[in-house]
Amino acid sequence: MKNVSVSKNDLKNKKPTSKLFRSEYKAAFLFIIIPVVGFLTFSIIPGLISLYASFTNWNGLGVMEFIGFENYVTLFNDPYFWITLYNTFFLMIGIPIGLVLSFLLAVALNRKIAGRQVFRVLYYIPVVSSLAAISILWQWAYNGDYGLVNQALDIIGIQGPNWLDNTETVKPAIIIMTVWKGLGHSMLLYLAAIQSVPKTFYEAAELDGASPFQSFKNITWPMVKPITFFLIITSIISGSQIFTEINIMTPTGGPQYSSATTVWYTWTQAFSNLKMGYASSIATILGFLIFIITAIQFYINSRSQYKLD
Repeated sequence: MKNVSVSKNDLKNKKPTSKLFRSEYKAAFLFIIIPVVGFLTFSIIPGLISLYASFTNWNGLGVMEFIGFENYVTLFNDPYFWITLYNTFFLMIGIPIGLVLSFLLAVALNRKIAGRQVFRVLYYIPVVSSLAAISILWQWAYNGDYGLVNQALDIIGIQGPNWLDNTETVKPAIIIMTVWKGLGHSMLLYLAAIQSVPKTFYEAAELDGASPFQSFKNITWPMVKPITFFLIITSIISGSQIFTEINIMTPTGGPQYSSATTVWYTWTQAFSNLKMGYASSIATILGFLIFIITAIQFYINSRSQYKLD
């Protein structure tokens, strides 16, 4: 039998012309082009329009009047913008809290305990529930007169405040709600990562005399680190865009704007005050900040001991 050698260039230049290949090629092209067109239509093009609108005086309906950097000058001298930006980042305190709790839950539900499947479902129900419905539910629970939270506190002799009408409690109340809402999603990802670790790693570590903490530090944590990195990035992006909870639970931005976020303020300027150009400048600055924070996270990850490939 003769040896037949085919180079990569030969394979690259060879173009199958069978009917089946052409039909599969067209199908693959359609599957690829649809999300690309969707991304261009609903992300890139609107983003470019918003960037241009940030340099104009525009009410969203009329003609765009180019005014240069006037919106940005107004923005950096707007105290409400800085208040909402502070509130937005303050609410992100819930991100590390949620990650720690979800990881502990994943470790617990990875063990062979009775009813663990039921617990997994219960923790994941808030993730697939309507955000608007959950916000209304928590708004009722935080009511100072008849809310479930204060009723529970009354049992142990504590007089609860009116959570959403108090400048000192409104942000912690929203943080608790957002942590509870996202707990199941992070827990499920951590659980999948933990279960993907080969058991032979732990068996080898045990034979070498490693303690449970050493096994966690040198096996579990490096294996779940990519999930942690992914959750941090996505949580920061979603946390910077928090809107529905604020608009439903505190529709006026809370007492003294204590719960107003940047996206809520952008929406107010665009659709309540009809300052679409000014709102676009706020959105542009927020998008730039998200990009910077994400880039920093990627840099930190690249410099860490266990890199995400």
